[in-house]
Amino acid sequence: MVDQLQLYLKRQASSLPHYIAEQFIQAALGWVPTIIGVGLRGLAYRTIVQMDGLAAIEDGVRIRFAANLRLGKGVYLDHGSYLHACPGGISIGAESLVMKNAILHVYNFRDLPHAGITIGARSLIGEACILRGQGGITIGDDVYLGTLVQLLAVNHVFADTTRPISMQGITAQGITIGHGSWIGSGAIVLDGVTIGRNVVVGAGALVTKDIPDYCVAVGNPARVVRDLQRDPLPERPADLVVF
Repeated sequence: MVDQLQLYLKRQASSLPHYIAEQFIQAALGWVPTIIGVGLRGLAYRTIVQMDGLAAIEDGVRIRFAANLRLGKGVYLDHGSYLHACPGGISIGAESLVMKNAILHVYNFRDLPHAGITIGARSLIGEACILRGQGGITIGDDVYLGTLVQLLAVNHVFADTTRPISMQGITAQGITIGHGSWIGSGAIVLDGVTIGRNVVVGAGALVTKDIPDYCVAVGNPARVVRDLQRDPLPERPADLVVF
């Protein structure tokens, strides 16, 4: 029983005092509605989260390993979002938004040197997005992720047919998304992918390879269909649907 409790605590906070502080704030203030609750949580979480100024934290937000979380000025965490910052930490730049039911986590206890999630300024993580940062996820400034986008910076090893896949370990190379890019709703970006600057990824695309700067990529697997520098779109493109 003691071993189980120790394992549970290890997966929830960096120490017992941190666990008690995080749970107390969530229990006491996590449910408080309206702007009053936003203000109270902003002040309370400043005591255990690294904040530049105040962040707006709605009710129902869950934070684990709060000491490893860094929030820039004006960050907004919407209802039901879940941030698990073990072990490499989560950093969210100024004025960025994490919308309802988004999940950001670095949930792995192995020696993964690049684990973590870094989001630049003025970026948007849409509703119900999933970011798994075991291999490291770096998102630039002014990046928009539509709803239900998945960034999966981890993969399973499965070559050994004599053992279950769950026992063969993982690879974790990382994902990078350049400044100003837009990832359409439902897109999935797999581990090891770099997406360039001002890239558009179509809704529902499966991105398995790097995408250069200023390109439009769609499909499963995603392929580049347009270079916006060589072949610019009209000011109001009617034939391109990405959301």
